[in-house]
Amino acid sequence: MSVDPEATQPDASIPRWPIPPAGGWTADHLDQLPDLPPHTELIDGSLVFVSPQTFFHEEAVDFFKWQLKSVAPSDLLVLREFTIDIDEQNRPEPDVILCDAKVLLAHEQTRIPAETVLLAVEVVSRDSISRDRMSKPLKYARARIQHYWRVENDGTGNAVVYVFELEPATGVYVATGIFRDRMKVSSPLPMDLDLTAIMPRPDFTDDL
Repeated sequence: MSVDPEATQPDASIPRWPIPPAGGWTADHLDQLPDLPPHTELIDGSLVFVSPQTFFHEEAVDFFKWQLKSVAPSDLLVLREFTIDIDEQNRPEPDVILCDAKVLLAHEQTRIPAETVLLAVEVVSRDSISRDRMSKPLKYARARIQHYWRVENDGTGNAVVYVFELEPATGVYVATGIFRDRMKVSSPLPMDLDLTAIMPRPDFTDDL
């Protein structure tokens, strides 16, 4: 009995995901695997694909990137959505990082060592709640990243920022503030931010 050749062909409409090797993917694999979706992360040896960005996420990431760039001295660098090496099985991509400018060595560079990062900022999406609240802070603390900011939508389009600092004796993050409307911090850089500017409200009065 012959077999229909078309019946043995894979369905082109079904994505062909890469099959992980024994022990999971490594940080080096992230640069070698072809056709990965943009902003793929490596968490505990597994590839993590991000969902489409919301308008809040886009505005919040832009806001913190440019606010940090406006006050950062020349020896510090602000990067958006750039992966950091924590260990062989973890190469996350914070939404914004503040790091030592000396870490940038080449135009084709795709990652930086976590020990050069002073601040990691994560803007929470619907699919990243558990990672941004639980797993990523543990990994950032283990990598001795001194500051971690978590930015969330309060459900109405307003930002709430949870600020954490590494406690040197225990190596864990402690909360140093929860900010709405206005955020004032002294480290890692002195900043006084109007959080209401993250989500501008369009004015349609001229159309009336």
